[in-house]
Amino acid sequence: MFGTSGIRGRVGDEVTAGLALSVGRAVASEGYDQVVVGRDVRDSGAMLVDAISAGLCECGADVITVGVAATPTVARSIERLEADAGVVVTASHNPATDNGIKLWNPSGKAFGPDQREAIERRIREDDYELAAWDGVGDRTSHDGVQDYHADALRAAVDIKQPLSVVVDLGTGAGGVTATVLDELGCQVRTLNGQEDGAFPGRPSEPNAETLETLSTLVAATDADVGIGHDGDADRMVAVDETGTFVPKDALLALFAREAAGDGDRVAAPVDTSLAVDDALAAVGASVTRTQVGDVYVAERTTEPDVVFGGEPSGAWIWPDETRCPDGPLAACKLVELVADRGPLSDLVAEIEGYPIQRTSIEVTEKAAVMADVSEAVRDRYDEVETLDGVRVETEDGWFLLRASGTQPLIRVTAEARSATDADTLFEDAQALVTETVTRRA
Repeated sequence: MFGTSGIRGRVGDEVTAGLALSVGRAVASEGYDQVVVGRDVRDSGAMLVDAISAGLCECGADVITVGVAATPTVARSIERLEADAGVVVTASHNPATDNGIKLWNPSGKAFGPDQREAIERRIREDDYELAAWDGVGDRTSHDGVQDYHADALRAAVDIKQPLSVVVDLGTGAGGVTATVLDELGCQVRTLNGQEDGAFPGRPSEPNAETLETLSTLVAATDADVGIGHDGDADRMVAVDETGTFVPKDALLALFAREAAGDGDRVAAPVDTSLAVDDALAAVGASVTRTQVGDVYVAERTTEPDVVFGGEPSGAWIWPDETRCPDGPLAACKLVELVADRGPLSDLVAEIEGYPIQRTSIEVTEKAAVMADVSEAVRDRYDEVETLDGVRVETEDGWFLLRASGTQPLIRVTAEARSATDADTLFEDAQALVTETVTRRA
């Protein structure tokens, strides 16, 4: 039900008010007595917030609604409001047709596997602890969570030389980024700054294709860096001062190298580039690989020598600040880095890049296809890692095949230290999936 990043799906089909009511009932029945509830800018969010809140109150929990806010804003507020858990109604970077539900701990870490399974079991078995007439929870509202987040961001960075920054909010909920950078003295321009859950300015997912306007504006002005967020601002990506999109693996390597020192580790998922390993090796640090999904990265950051966690998707975690991927924090950290160390293009040039290819193959029976693919990989290769999907390392590189946690897709990733080897690995990996799909047809 929860995939790798919470419940997500098409509104009126996979995601309904009935499901939201059940989630609320289950969370309260698990003993979370005070719960913060917020949402991103999608129009369907108001309905789902009402349904979740009704389920929570019906089973005795008190609800604090915080309105429209970035996911990290809501996640950070849970501890501040002395709540037991948080719920964010969001589909993150998914299309406007979708919505979803993600559950959070006071530490800023999303609900882990055991917590999610407990919620799923109650929903599956229709097992709720409904309150008596005089035990129904209260519902109140709080409008100060943006200020809490802004205060934390200002305290987390020291931007000695204010820069010119363009922030593309994608009509999402991440306006705190522009607000704080402006307060820190930067010259800030915004794109798609109005909140609109239909995402009329560009698709919610920020990538090289969807951020063409940002790239053009940065290149045509004196801007030092461009920032792009998704709809709920848990993700942050960047373009350099020339308007060139910064590869996400390179951004991960930059953040990781800056955060880590000798003997430290950085948590990153199994689809992370060799460039991150090499950047960390140069400072005496190393990568500890996790399953794909910010909850798994966040969980690894609870280990004492893990000082940073990141995903090539654009999710960045500084555990000393919060274990929620915080796009606005990442934006402020990047501006601080560029202000201290020079042009972003020069910093990216310091990261050794390797040919990496990624694609997704749509399938109708994801679990069954993935099981057959795994068997085919084991038959063909001796060294197979199954932490998340199937990952094969060769003398020249590696490839990974894994089922998407949120969509009916098999993700294919391949990387090598030469373009020829990367092409070969990528073609072999794709063939393993397509051959399996053909056999099952």
